[in-house]
Amino acid sequence: MPSWRRRRRDSGDGYRYGAWHGGPDPLAAPFDVRAALDELGEDMLEGRSAREALRELLNRGADGRRGLRDVRRDIARQRRRLERGRLDGTIDRVRQMLDQALAAEREALAADDSDDARLAEMSLDALPPDTAGSVRELSEYDWKSPEARAGYEQIQQMLRTEVLDAQFAGIRQALQGGDPESMQAVRDMLADLNELLADHARGEDTERQFDEFMDKHGEFFPDNPSNADELIDSLARRQAAAERLMRSLSRQQRAELAELMQQALGDADLASQLAQLRDNLSALRPGMMRGQQPADFGDGDQLGYGQAVGALAELADLEALDRQLGQDYPGASLDDIDVEALDRQLPPSVVEDVRALRNLEAELERQGYLYRNGETLTLTPKALRRLGETALRRIFSALEAPARGAHDDPRAGAADERTGAFLPWQFGDESPIDAVRTVHNAVLRRAARRADDGPDDALLAVDDFVIAETERRTSAAVALCVDLSFSMIQEDRWAPMKQTALALSHLIATRYRSDALEIIGFDRNARRLSPLQLAEVEPEWVQGTNLHHALMLAGRHLRRHPDAEPVVMIVTDGEPTAHVEPDGSAFFHWPPIADTLQATVAEVDALTRYGATLNFFLLGDDPGLARFVDAVARRNGGRVFTPELDRLGEYVVADYLRMRRGRRHSA
Repeated sequence: MPSWRRRRRDSGDGYRYGAWHGGPDPLAAPFDVRAALDELGEDMLEGRSAREALRELLNRGADGRRGLRDVRRDIARQRRRLERGRLDGTIDRVRQMLDQALAAEREALAADDSDDARLAEMSLDALPPDTAGSVRELSEYDWKSPEARAGYEQIQQMLRTEVLDAQFAGIRQALQGGDPESMQAVRDMLADLNELLADHARGEDTERQFDEFMDKHGEFFPDNPSNADELIDSLARRQAAAERLMRSLSRQQRAELAELMQQALGDADLASQLAQLRDNLSALRPGMMRGQQPADFGDGDQLGYGQAVGALAELADLEALDRQLGQDYPGASLDDIDVEALDRQLPPSVVEDVRALRNLEAELERQGYLYRNGETLTLTPKALRRLGETALRRIFSALEAPARGAHDDPRAGAADERTGAFLPWQFGDESPIDAVRTVHNAVLRRAARRADDGPDDALLAVDDFVIAETERRTSAAVALCVDLSFSMIQEDRWAPMKQTALALSHLIATRYRSDALEIIGFDRNARRLSPLQLAEVEPEWVQGTNLHHALMLAGRHLRRHPDAEPVVMIVTDGEPTAHVEPDGSAFFHWPPIADTLQATVAEVDALTRYGATLNFFLLGDDPGLARFVDAVARRNGGRVFTPELDRLGEYVVADYLRMRRGRRHSA
C-alpha cells in the first residue's frame, strides 16, 4: 500500500494529497511477516518442527537481511584474529628488559677492579633461572650502573601498569607519567570504587553515588558505563578474563606471572584494595567467575598482561555471542542475544540485521502466528490458515480455469447457496420467504396504484411474496489417508504430501464448510490428525504401511456422516506391509504376507458396499504397490493416479471437486 502525504494548498485552508516522494516509504513494514511465515511453512512441510524451521529461517536471514549463520562467521573471524596472540608476552618482555639491565650492569662491573665488583658479579651469576625469581632477588641489589637501575625500575613500573590495566581499561594513560600523584589517584579511585560496590551489594540506592564516582574517576573507564550495574559487568568481565588468562598458561608460567604481579604491587595499600575489589566482584557477579575454560591462543605477536586480559575479555564476549546466536539450547530466543556486546564486536550494519531478525521473531509471536509455551514452539490456527491458503493458491494457479467452477449442482431448490435471483411464492413452498424483497415489491405496487387509480389500502398482496432462488450443493465426507512411513521423507515426498493435505483442508474449511474432512496418517499404525498436527508431524524411523488400519478409520468417519457423499483418497508410496490384529496390535512383515493383504482387501470391500469410491495417488514406481492398487481399483471401481510430485496437489484437489458432485452408489 503506497504512503501519502498531505500538502497545504497555495491558497485556501484545504489540503491536497499525493504520493510520497521523500525517500523510503515511512509507513512500510520493516519486514514482510507473511513472506517469512511462508518460508517457515515450507521448512515445516519438509519435515522440520516449528522450532527447527524458525531456527533455519533466522540462520539464513529474511527479507534481504543477513542471517545468524553469516553473523556467526563474522564472530569466528574475530575469534581467529584474537587467538593469534601469545599470552606469555609479559613474561618474555620482562625477560628481555631484565637481560638488557643485567648486560649494562655487567659492563659497568667489568670496568671496576674492586673486590665489591667481583662480589656483585658473583651475586648476578647466582640469580635463579626463572624470570620472576631473578626480579625478586634483584629487589635488594645495589645497582652500580645508572642505566641498569633505570631498566630495573622500568620493569617494576611496567608490571604495575600491566596489572592495573588488566582490571581498568583506562589505567595505562593515567599512569604514563609514573609519578606518585598518578599512583595516589589510582588508590583513591579504588577506595571509592570498593565503597560503591559494597553499598550496591547491600541493596542501597547508589545512583547518585555512581554519578559522583564517574564525575571524579571517569578517566579510568573509557567504556563510559551508564549505571552501577554496567560498571560491575565491565569490571567482572575483565576480572574473569584475568583468571582465565592464568588458567591458560602453563604451571611454570602461571607461577612466574603471579610472582611478578605480587612484586609489582609492592604497595600494601594498593594490593589490599585490589584484593577487596576482587572479592566484591566475586560476590556481585559470581556466575561470571565460574566455568571459564582455558583459552587456546597461538604463536603470534606477544601480548602484555593487560593486553592479554583485554583480548580474553573480548574472546569471552565472542564465545557468549556465538552460543546465543547458535540458538541450540532449550528455550532459545533472539531476546537472549546481548546486542550491546554485539555492537562492541561487529559493524553497525550487522547489529541492525540482528535487531531486525529479533523483531521478526517477536512479530511472528505478537501477530499470532507462533505460540511459545516454555520450551515448546507451535504454529497457531492463524498460521495454519495462512499455510493452507498459500498451498491452495499454488494448486489453483496450476489447475485449468474450467475445472475451478465445475463443482456445483445447478438444480434450484432447498439449499444454502443463493443465486441472487428471486422466485414467486406458491402455496406449499418450503423455502423461506425473502422479507426484504417482499416489502420492496409491495412498496412499488402501492406507488404505481396511487399514480393510476388512487390509494390502495392493501399493505401486502399475495403477488408481493417471493422466495430467494438457491442452488443445491452436495455435501461430502472426505477421508484423506496420507502415508507417513519413512520412505516418504527419504524420497522427498514428505513436503508435497503435507502441502496437498493442508491445501485440501483449507479448501474445505473456507469454501465447502458443509463437508467433513478427516486426515488420517498411517505408517505401522494409523491415527487421525488435525491440520495443525499434520503440519507439525515429523518423520519417524518406523517400518510399516498399515493401509488396513487407515481404511478402518476412514470407514468410521464416513459412517458418522451417512447423508454425505463418501470420498476416500489415499496418498502412498508403498504396498501394504502391516495390519491390525484382533487384539488391536499392529503386525508388520516385509514382504507383504497374505494375512495383511486379505485384511486390507476386506476393508476395501466394506467401503465399497457402503458406496465409497477409493482413489489412489501413487508416488514412486513400486511394482508391488502398482499391482495391488490395480486390483483394488477393479474391485472397488476407483481410479489410480500416478502424478509427478510437483502436481500431486492438483490431482488430489481436482479429484475431490469431481467426486463430491457424484452420487452414492451401492455395490
